[in-house]
Amino acid sequence: MAKLALVGAGHAHMTLMESIKDLIDQGHSVDVIGPGERHYYSGMGPGMLGGTYTPKDISFPVQQMCEEQGATFHLDSCVGIDPEKQLIKLESGKELAYDVASFNTGSSIVDDLVKPDSKDIFTVKPIEKLLEGRNRIFELADKESLSIGVVGAGPAGVEVAGNAWAAAQEAGANATIRLYHGKSFMKRAPEKVRDLSRNALIDHGVQFVGGEYVSEVSTGKVTLADGTVYHDDIIFIAMGVRPRPLFEPSGIPYGDDGGMLVNKYLQSPKFDNLFGGGDCIWFEPQPLDKVGVYAVRQNQILNDNVIARLSNEPLQEFKPGGDYLLIFNTGGNTGVLHKFGLSFNGSRAFAIKDYIDSKFMKKFKPKYDM
Repeated sequence: MAKLALVGAGHAHMTLMESIKDLIDQGHSVDVIGPGERHYYSGMGPGMLGGTYTPKDISFPVQQMCEEQGATFHLDSCVGIDPEKQLIKLESGKELAYDVASFNTGSSIVDDLVKPDSKDIFTVKPIEKLLEGRNRIFELADKESLSIGVVGAGPAGVEVAGNAWAAAQEAGANATIRLYHGKSFMKRAPEKVRDLSRNALIDHGVQFVGGEYVSEVSTGKVTLADGTVYHDDIIFIAMGVRPRPLFEPSGIPYGDDGGMLVNKYLQSPKFDNLFGGGDCIWFEPQPLDKVGVYAVRQNQILNDNVIARLSNEPLQEFKPGGDYLLIFNTGGNTGVLHKFGLSFNGSRAFAIKDYIDSKFMKKFKPKYDM
């Protein structure tokens, strides 16, 4: 029978990981590659920073989930693919053979402005970095004054700024939170959402620093393009995401952002035994925003098509769906909600987000880990 490799144990692979026992019962072997024993749900990461959730609340025990069903779990990272020889190359030096492979390797934060070897700087991905940032806020909470900088003008910057404020409040710190937003703030969001997000952060006392882009970040310093320097004890980087540079060097077709090019079946148009979902793909029929909702929507189709390819059966088309619900966690159990022209902020917006996120966690989280 066939060898299946799941490269990444993220959101888009949740249904596939639930299917492992059935696949093994059919005679297939399954290898799963993931960088950690647990996978953190990015949609709830800012809430962990702010203290609303514990790390266990927002993570899946993916290694245990896979191994208990009979898969081989590799605590490792993919650094290359040989699609001709059908080999996955791992950071450890191992090579795994596959007949069919699916990729859900996520994305990384754009951090080109950060000087090497800088300290107390935390990217918003991997999500575990937010926990490190939270712990550092508590470690420095006794300072006479604590300054926290957030570099990024999009939803991630808003969520991190709001929840850094919440963490500082919980720690009892005399903290100043600064959001560096360059020449625009939430430029891709509707005007009402921008205003509501700004107001939510202003209510938390967050200071906005704009007009000039950030040119460099180093230990304790944020430098703007005009030479202005701000001093921050802790700095979060939330400047946007991009797929890891994995597919182009491997000779696999890729899209404008370097993500693996996939067709309407979430399948490589050149290598029909390669599939992918989540932030690491470029969906050929139409570009998709880098938001978790698409990874969640891709779950079932990715599962069905990978299984169909293993048995040479027809594939199903992935349909991204229409407008999706936007809810940002702005800290202190408040949020901003937008859909179909309806926008509002406050505790009700967060309550809706919490309900949706918790439902997703309960759907895939094993009962023993609840």
